[in-house]
Amino acid sequence: MTETSSRPAHEPPPFGITERARHRLAAVAAREGVDLGAAWLRVAVVAGGCSGLTYDLGWDTALNPDDEVVDLEGFRVALDLKSRLYVEGTTLDFTDGLEGKGFHFDNPQATRTCACGESFSL
Repeated sequence: MTETSSRPAHEPPPFGITERARHRLAAVAAREGVDLGAAWLRVAVVAGGCSGLTYDLGWDTALNPDDEVVDLEGFRVALDLKSRLYVEGTTLDFTDGLEGKGFHFDNPQATRTCACGESFSL
């Protein structure tokens, strides 16, 4: 496991979370009884969806040896090595407007996304 303290101070984190997403994640954690002191937000990329890859977002209490943990203003995000490569530079946002309610990933590496926004390809 790689902790954020090993990241050089000038190097930006590989993943970001907007303020809206942080507020929604805090509300979800409270509703689900998740102890943010003992759990991490697991962000993963898995095979699937109509564009080939999809995001997986959830709470986790166990780390794997190849995980990197990034502290993003109160949320510890766990990324496995493969997923980290896919989400480099990505920002997690939350919207509740007319164009769809939910968490959305803004991934500058994605060359194609499906119409529903659930999957992507590089």
